[in-house]
Amino acid sequence: MEGIATNQSTYCESEFTDLEKVIVVKPSYMKITEVINETQKHYKNTNIDISLALQQHKAFVQTLKNHQVEVIELPADPSLHEQVFTRDIGFVIGSQLFVSSMSEAVRQDETSALRQWIKENNVPFQDGLPASIEGGDVLLDGSKLWIGETNRTSKQAILEIQQKLPSYSVQSLLLDEGILHLDCVFNIIDEETALLYPPAFTTKGLESIAAHYDTIEVNDKEQFQMGPNVLPLGDGKIISLPQNERLNKAMETKGFTVIRVEFSEIIKSGGSFRCCTLPLKRSGQ
Repeated sequence: MEGIATNQSTYCESEFTDLEKVIVVKPSYMKITEVINETQKHYKNTNIDISLALQQHKAFVQTLKNHQVEVIELPADPSLHEQVFTRDIGFVIGSQLFVSSMSEAVRQDETSALRQWIKENNVPFQDGLPASIEGGDVLLDGSKLWIGETNRTSKQAILEIQQKLPSYSVQSLLLDEGILHLDCVFNIIDEETALLYPPAFTTKGLESIAAHYDTIEVNDKEQFQMGPNVLPLGDGKIISLPQNERLNKAMETKGFTVIRVEFSEIIKSGGSFRCCTLPLKRSGQ
């Protein structure tokens, strides 16, 4: 492992406090080549309209900037078609930046651009987690760390994280075989509230979540349209897809401010707003 971060260049202690700094990559070369999730299977024949994806991504980035978020853009690589989903290549827990161990061969080179940025900016990080673990399976809420056990994140890696972070309570959630990442079915949007797609979880997992959060349940259609994969900006503001209007109204009923941003082309590859951002810094609670 590399050295542990000792400064505040990276700091996150939740999924929902004020977002200050993120890493993104434009979908300049986005396309479905090797189908690696159920959503891609549905859209493989129509594939991705890159010009429209770029337009939607630009509007999303502008929305982040309008809310005083510093946006760091890594270079897009013509050989990496899933690179827009920067959430998966790393994750920040406290002041520690972890570089992910990617599961799928088509995505393993995506961490190279992150490592180059880390080197150029002299940012401390940790590396070398065993087996595979991806940021889409890691959700943070104070001293609680929720990690999805999926095809992308192994039990071995989860145990390693617990050993490295003994002050955190790691809650492992076993997911249904067809689920890509935890953040496709579960997302924490404030101290008391989470979005949840119940069919993805075991009974034990649902009980664990219910013990900590008041949940807004997501239906089948909304889950397919990446409904849980919203991005909290802090102060109750949530970036969400306009087509998930029932879900948006449910959040607004609970006092959240929903910012509707069109992302229909990008979700065809199986990820939405949370997937497309790697938060480096959020304000403390």
